[in-house]
Amino acid sequence: MNYREESLKLHGKWRGKIEVVSRVEVDTREKLSLAYTPGVAEPCLAIHNDIDKSFDLTRRWNTVPVITDGTAVLGLGDIGPEAGMPVMEGKCALFKAFGDVDAIPLCIRSKDTEEIIRTIKLLAGSFGGINLEDISAPRCFEIERRLKEELDIPVFHDDQHGTAVVTAAALFNALKLVHKKAEDLKIAVNGAGAAGIAIARFLLNLGCRDVILCDSKGVICEGDARLNPEKQEMAKITNCTHIQGTLKDAMKGADVFIGVSVANCVTKEMIASMADKPIVFTCANPTPEISREDALAAGAAVVGTGSSEKPNQINNVLVFPGLFRGALDVRATDINFEMMRAASEAIADCVGEQLSPDYILPYAYEKRAHGAVAKAVAAAARKTGVARL
Repeated sequence: MNYREESLKLHGKWRGKIEVVSRVEVDTREKLSLAYTPGVAEPCLAIHNDIDKSFDLTRRWNTVPVITDGTAVLGLGDIGPEAGMPVMEGKCALFKAFGDVDAIPLCIRSKDTEEIIRTIKLLAGSFGGINLEDISAPRCFEIERRLKEELDIPVFHDDQHGTAVVTAAALFNALKLVHKKAEDLKIAVNGAGAAGIAIARFLLNLGCRDVILCDSKGVICEGDARLNPEKQEMAKITNCTHIQGTLKDAMKGADVFIGVSVANCVTKEMIASMADKPIVFTCANPTPEISREDALAAGAAVVGTGSSEKPNQINNVLVFPGLFRGALDVRATDINFEMMRAASEAIADCVGEQLSPDYILPYAYEKRAHGAVAKAVAAAARKTGVARL
């Protein structure tokens, strides 16, 4: 199937992938008076007296916006907010299908960090959580950080943390197959945008010690004046052996390669230079850093990709529906590291005894995985004190 051509046809037929469906009937005078005026005045006054009742008396408790400025849409780049709508609608459809979360696409016509932050803060009273999507680095880091500080509902940038969570889940299971420990790994991460930086941070927090981060210019090293502030911070906590050079240098002797970068930047020779039984995750879309077939031929023990057409798709669809379901169910004020770690572990555990080099993650459409994530995230929120229920 030519997915692009067929998708374009279907989008013309669908004219939108989501719609608003009323939860109440208004087909009699009594029903209308209860759902709307005059009866609706009473819940309005109740919320006025106690704003937390907005979670109990409206759909706020189950509603999340999927927010973009259209600057980093899929692999298409800065195509604008309207052009990002099909992706945001698709994300909303996945929220509903896998987490029963009511999600609304919000595409903001601004690239100004302060304006975006202010816009989201002004709208936050309508939602139980905030999902940021396809906002370019480095602005996305500041937007998320500020919103997490200034809002009392969970804020999650899926390109960063959703990708990190599912990558970690894949790594947990891949390590079982190659019989290695996280603390002993040398890990090369190629791509120092939102996803790459978040993956590196998350793996370090999970106990990995030797993570080398590369961008298009090569290995990120402390003291490099060309680095933006976010990369400068990463240089302080990564590359503990202080190597310099290119991606080729970073991959020599590495146990794990994680690519969230560009097509065809890795060769078979680079895979062959890695440590024994290397783990290779090539997640660039639509064309990976190296093909699965070439990586295996060069000696990779486990290969994950970003493609739904190959085994071991590393897809953050496994993360965000269940993660938000769990956070909303306990009315969490934050999505913290412990909740994300619980999500990673729950995803990995879903594979169970079926674990093999071609099956390290459950499929994105397996609803049991989303339910397991929701349960684990809710428990972690309660344990860490960010749950209000």
